[in-house]
Amino acid sequence: MPSLFTAVSYGLSLPDTILNHIRGVLADSGAVVLDEQWYSRPGYEACLMDLELAQEPGSAPAETGSVPDGTGPPASTGSHSTGEQSTAVQLTPPSTSSALARLRNSLAAAPAAGIDTAVVPAALRQARRKMIIMDVDSTLIQQEVIELLAAHAGTEAEVAEVTEAAMRGELDFAQSLHARVATLAGLPDTVLADVGARIRLSVGAERLVREARAAGHIVAAVSGGFAQILVPLAASLELDFALANELEIVDGVLTGRVLGAVVDRAAKAAALRRWSTAEGIDPAHTVAIGDGANDLDMMAAAALSVAFNAKPSVRAAADAQINLPNLDIALQLAGI
Repeated sequence: MPSLFTAVSYGLSLPDTILNHIRGVLADSGAVVLDEQWYSRPGYEACLMDLELAQEPGSAPAETGSVPDGTGPPASTGSHSTGEQSTAVQLTPPSTSSALARLRNSLAAAPAAGIDTAVVPAALRQARRKMIIMDVDSTLIQQEVIELLAAHAGTEAEVAEVTEAAMRGELDFAQSLHARVATLAGLPDTVLADVGARIRLSVGAERLVREARAAGHIVAAVSGGFAQILVPLAASLELDFALANELEIVDGVLTGRVLGAVVDRAAKAAALRRWSTAEGIDPAHTVAIGDGANDLDMMAAAALSVAFNAKPSVRAAADAQINLPNLDIALQLAGI
């Protein structure tokens, strides 16, 4: 029987005692390890275990389903938003979805110190063409752009406090964004170039984008931040799609307002669906990476949701967690 899932374990190091613990949890949950592969990258090690499900007496074989090739038209760049509601994607056929949940729940109930393990459906990892979509602030990049801008206005502490509350899901994102942007009123637009020069990509971000695109996949970024920062960053990374809010500027001065509808959690999910459809990519072949509450709808709309050094509520909702600074671990999860 072909592998249905892959268990991907990763950490600074992978001691045999920890991996034996993980193997035991998988076996107790009805999984059989077919093959193991090891990888060592700067900053982390990874072990991939291809799994099949042990059959209970009298049970019917689990269906693997076909894996569409995900081919579609050439990549393009877009920047539109809608207010569509997000829906969670059914990752696997009904006959295997319960097994996937059982494996994930068992691993979550028996954590291994310093090691994360994600169980990923073969349909995603084996897809010929997939899409990775990610948040920008504190995900693709290390900073929060609104806080860098607020530092120029002398409101950094105030804005940082509101940002933290919004990312924990304690405040309405659109309302909190308007309040934070209002503190920027009067700043010269030259601060945007200064902030842009201070942007630092997350560790492994450039490798993630480069290798995913070189393999023919689509990489996109969607942000509750600002297009004036994301657009040049997306161009330098050669992202396929990018979307963010646009700061209003009049006579070379920030007005303290944004133009158009706010890129909130619903808009992020809508972007995932719109771009994957445009590229002919099955929703079952999508990966979404984020860190805050504003990313939850997008993550629910993806086949694999990844919490990157995220807030507790986001970690709890995600299919996989990256709790190291290395964003390129997502390549191992996606099978790239």
